[in-house]
Amino acid sequence: MSSTYHSKSASVTVLIVNWNSGEMLTKCLKCLMVQTFKAVRILVLDNASSDDSADVVKCFENIKLYRASTNLGFAAGNNRILEECDTEFIALLNPDAFPEPDWLENLIMAAIDYPGFAAFGSRQLVQSNPEYLDGIGDNYHLSGLVWRGGHGTQQHPADLKQRKIFSPCAAAALYRREALLEIGGFDEDFFCYLEDIDLGFRLRLAGHQAMYVPDAVVYHVGSATTGGQHSDFAVYHGHRNLVWTFIKNMPGILFWLLLPLHIFMNISAMILISMRGQGSIILKAKRDAIKGLPQACKKRRKIQAKRVATISDIWCVLDKRLLPFFFIKPK
Repeated sequence: MSSTYHSKSASVTVLIVNWNSGEMLTKCLKCLMVQTFKAVRILVLDNASSDDSADVVKCFENIKLYRASTNLGFAAGNNRILEECDTEFIALLNPDAFPEPDWLENLIMAAIDYPGFAAFGSRQLVQSNPEYLDGIGDNYHLSGLVWRGGHGTQQHPADLKQRKIFSPCAAAALYRREALLEIGGFDEDFFCYLEDIDLGFRLRLAGHQAMYVPDAVVYHVGSATTGGQHSDFAVYHGHRNLVWTFIKNMPGILFWLLLPLHIFMNISAMILISMRGQGSIILKAKRDAIKGLPQACKKRRKIQAKRVATISDIWCVLDKRLLPFFFIKPK
């Protein structure tokens, strides 16, 4: 039987975490209203926005709004509304990501065709210039550095082929709800940035896989409310969380073999980011990462105790290219 037939019995909830997204949230919700595959519910959590952007939710049917009294961040925000879900699948969508009408249907069809996979990523295009990729899944390097595959490059025929990825970018992704619950959802200490990489790594350690679905297309603004990828906010959270992701998740002998490379990468990042005038921010990020190491190690013990994936499994999905560290930055 076809995937289209089977998809009729699939159920999905779409989760959106909003913070000062302005008119982008309206555009995002309008795109969801015309999806060829209808979500059971759309849940929006507003992280104490000051621009009243979440008020637009009342103009749409089948959307429930939750209001947080403070900014919980992306990780905790998604966890809060994930608790309200009972569908087989969970789709995450950023307010600055605008999906094509068949976005959700194509993700669901891929999930049905690949029951052994727990996470599915979209083909994210740059909203202002759709000839260029915003990303086609996340890469995790031997050093612990991470980035969105294809980010900022022009699309090529190879980008239209479905394939395995390390993990999807949570700006537009589909997950099996049971798999998310199995690993405890997002790590709320991350607040935002790299929380989806950490989630994807833990899914892999639990024995799950991830798939890139090129027919699931979204147009993504990216870092629209946090000042851009070079902002102090992004640099701080990205480089702090980069350390915690490695410490928590890199398994067994790989941790000790790759730790020197991880340290070298962090030192290189500190030097290079300081050279562009953000020395105090990168130093604060690494200082706070070190302060959080006892908690990260405590989490590591729990994660590794439940690990299903072999060392070989993880080694095979790590990016092993020699990278020019001076221009790579966390996603």
